[in-house]
Amino acid sequence: MTQAGSNMTNTEKLRQIALDEGMAVFGVAELEPIRQIFHPDIVQAAQGLKYGISAGFRLSDPTIDDIADRPTLLYKHHYKVANYTLDRAGAKLEAYIQSNGCQALPIPASQTIDWEKHLGHLSHKAVAVQAGLGWIGKSALFIHPQHRARLRLVTVLTDMPLEAGSPIERSCGSCQLCIEACPAGAISDQGYDKPKCIAQLREFSRLPGIGQYICGVCVKVCRD
Repeated sequence: MTQAGSNMTNTEKLRQIALDEGMAVFGVAELEPIRQIFHPDIVQAAQGLKYGISAGFRLSDPTIDDIADRPTLLYKHHYKVANYTLDRAGAKLEAYIQSNGCQALPIPASQTIDWEKHLGHLSHKAVAVQAGLGWIGKSALFIHPQHRARLRLVTVLTDMPLEAGSPIERSCGSCQLCIEACPAGAISDQGYDKPKCIAQLREFSRLPGIGQYICGVCVKVCRD
């Protein structure tokens, strides 16, 4: 078994793996400031894992631009493929980390484990923010300076020595696009109303062929 190299060497090697797997963004977060975001189900498994690798897959512009006021079948399929691609990238990163004598815990890109609160194992968005990749918008989406809301994310927790980023000071400012477009009226300058959003997603899931909690409207309108 080989041993992990320097922090910078490890980080750049993992970045290249992520890019080779189709990821558009890559970053590393120090986990201690955000460890409270872990769901109790992964607290024990994540013990001793100091870093969170955040990688993002860029969604297809034609697919997103085709959305009007509800999810399309094209978007449903693309959403599923994006999550598969993210999980595959997470597995590739895990394999490299473990082959170098370190521990890795890939977190599923999209898996609800608490259906009452609609939560996953952790907030991929919070890890991406801590890594310095972007910020949380008024829509509660992760916003990247270049790709805006058109990213989906995956996280791999690890004890491999890495170079971590730090949060950036950015916000949505005076932009109102997602507030104006939200079909549920769940977004305002006062905050994001998750129950309203979930109720609308539930309605959308009943549309012919959709069958899952997706929307995409706020993703579409978030642009420069």
